[in-house]
Amino acid sequence: MNFITLNNQLKMPQLGFGVWQVDDEAATPAVEKAIEVGYRSIDTAMIYKNERGVGEAIRLANVPREELFITSKVWNGDQGYENTLKAFDESLERLGLEYLDLYLIHWPTPEYDDYVDTYKAMEKLYKDGKVKAIGVCNFDIEHLQRLLDECDVTPAVNQVECHPYLAQNELKTFCKKHDIYLEAWSPLMQGGEVLNHPIVQGIARDHDKTGAQVIIRWHLQNDSIVIPKSVTPSRIKENFDVFGFELSDDEMEIINNLDRGVRNGPNPSEMNVR
Repeated sequence: MNFITLNNQLKMPQLGFGVWQVDDEAATPAVEKAIEVGYRSIDTAMIYKNERGVGEAIRLANVPREELFITSKVWNGDQGYENTLKAFDESLERLGLEYLDLYLIHWPTPEYDDYVDTYKAMEKLYKDGKVKAIGVCNFDIEHLQRLLDECDVTPAVNQVECHPYLAQNELKTFCKKHDIYLEAWSPLMQGGEVLNHPIVQGIARDHDKTGAQVIIRWHLQNDSIVIPKSVTPSRIKENFDVFGFELSDDEMEIINNLDRGVRNGPNPSEMNVR
């Protein structure tokens, strides 16, 4: 496992396991398998409706809590100062944990203009020791800049849609400048066409790896945190087997050039669902 160091010196596994679109019952065996394979970072959220299943897997795992890195998120409808404090406690209860390693704002929902108050509540949680690091999801540069201007704690992480067809280069540059790690959700484009792109498949054959392993490796070598998701045991194991090879500079550049600005998910500035 590779570890990165966040801007508050907290160490985080660079490769984690995501559970978006995994129902509560399926989350338990999937997370159990992930931990068995070697994952130590698990990414969930209130809106995924599987925090209890994730918590059950954590309890069943024969791994000390301090070796695990658990992330959850405050949903759009729970934003605002007091609502965020309440939502955090409810997530902890569902997970059966005494603290979180990372807590994130799920979307900025700019139409409602309360993500600054939400983040200030998260600063309180951080200062009170209830969470080891705080950050955001799906924040564009303008949203991040406002937090930098109006809040005290620089976000540790910005989790956004990122894959070879949406490389997020401008956002990556901004985040790096401000010591914010970019974390990729939908890193494989939800199994979309990028996995079968001839360039990706050619590089995969050269390394005797799968297209998914090549793309995960591309994320890691681009200094991003990455959280692939699967409920299939063989793929959970396959997605973890990415540390025994390395892409060349030329291969990295070829994949970088696949960027098309194509999103699977919503545009953060337009996503105001609650």
